[in-house]
Parts: sequence; C-alpha cells; structure tokens
Amino acid sequence: MGKKGSKKDSQLVLRLDKDEREEFVALCKALDTSAAREIRAFIRKFVRENGSEPRK
Repeated sequence: MGKKGSKKDSQLVLRLDKDEREEFVALCKALDTSAAREIRAFIRKFVRENGSEPRK
C-alpha cells in the first residue's frame, strides 16, 4: 500500500453541500493539489491514528 501509481479499485460515494464542495475543490486547486488526493490523505491519516485501538 502507498505505492505511487498503484491501481485504485474501490470508490467511496458521499453527499455534501454544493457550496462546501465547491469551496473545497477551489482551495485544493489554489494549493496545487486535488480533492481526491486530499481526501485519500485524510483517510490514511485517520486510519493510522485510529485503526489500532480496540473498538468499544
């Protein structure tokens, strides 16, 4: 996992406010990144920080 160029084989579909989405996409573009890249980074960080703890 984490290899550059690795083939993605799953999708996560979510609904969010149109204005919030547009602001997020515009900010990503201004920062020279993509929304998908930032969401994947968030998911990886979230799993890394929360994945090893037992669930209650």
